[in-house]
Amino acid sequence: MQTTGEKLGIGLIGCGGRGAYLASVVQALAAEGEPVELVAVCDIYRPRRERVAQKFSAKAYARVSELVADPRVKGVIIATPDRAHVYNALEATRAGKDIYCEKPLTHWQQFEPLKELVREVRARKNIFQVGAQWVSDPLWLRAAEMVRQGAIGRITHAQSGYFRFGDSGERGMPVEDPNLTVGPDLDWDIFQADAPQRPFSVSRFFQWRMYMDYSGGPATDLYPHPMTRLFKVLGVGLPVKVVAVGGRWVYNGERDVPDTFDLLIEYPEKLTVAILGTITNASGIDTVIRGTEGTITFADGGFEIEPSPTSSKGRRRVGYLNSDREHMKNFLQSMRSRKPPNCDIELGYRVQVPLIMSMLSYVHGKVAYFDAATESIRLG
Repeated sequence: MQTTGEKLGIGLIGCGGRGAYLASVVQALAAEGEPVELVAVCDIYRPRRERVAQKFSAKAYARVSELVADPRVKGVIIATPDRAHVYNALEATRAGKDIYCEKPLTHWQQFEPLKELVREVRARKNIFQVGAQWVSDPLWLRAAEMVRQGAIGRITHAQSGYFRFGDSGERGMPVEDPNLTVGPDLDWDIFQADAPQRPFSVSRFFQWRMYMDYSGGPATDLYPHPMTRLFKVLGVGLPVKVVAVGGRWVYNGERDVPDTFDLLIEYPEKLTVAILGTITNASGIDTVIRGTEGTITFADGGFEIEPSPTSSKGRRRVGYLNSDREHMKNFLQSMRSRKPPNCDIELGYRVQVPLIMSMLSYVHGKVAYFDAATESIRLG
């Protein structure tokens, strides 16, 4: 366990926009008195690596293995493309580092590596925080406690989603150097990881969320946010089956990830969860949890519990906040206390499994079934 006053050394793996932002969050916490310091950065793209290293006065590494071997690094932030998450996390876990890993936990084709990572973290007891920062809002923790106390009876149905207009999250990813080629500035082989091997493309590197080889588009990039906080409240385990529908209804071209994606999840507790969304229209839906004795509706900066007509319980309302800062601070606190963070590997696994199943259902046009006894997925 880290002592209270000892400064935590953090290493950043992935120096793109999100990684640089999270580094700034660490820097801001340090300025507020949190005993933490960004000591090292790593990226396979040299200009990013050097730029972020200079900005934060950190040592630059070209390889993850070099960064996790640095004894000053006690924890790492992983902000690489989806394909790399699980392998970066495995290297860090085996090196004894604590981990803050951006969502999604893995690429949607990496179910077996996902299970390997979960086993390693369980065995080695690393602190592991998945970067679904919405869940660190105290609102969801309060709602979870109220559900556990039976505020709405037995839960039978829940819904949430993510709605946005425009493909800025995919096609809008900035191309830093349209003339970039493979060579001293970029290791293309490491970028591809276990994806189908493709010739180098400037778009595939800089705008990787447009391609199923490296992402699932909005479904895997955005849906972990509503899913994680909803699952935190529901306290669900692993599903029985998942089905998904959607497609590229508006945004096509070189992009091959869906712009509209809906999934239904069935749990053995006799509970159905619907996660809906599109980036073709920003008119969203409320997050709602329905139970046998009432309904929780999350909207307008809080949540309201409305009793069923047959219940004697009164209506209640609670406010909330949302912060990357609180999620990162929770990770640092867990590094010191060794207590599980708000989105530990177990919650991350319970989110990632139905997310993987939904993508397999979408791609193959079949229902995805989960076998708890063999911890396997089959399509039928």
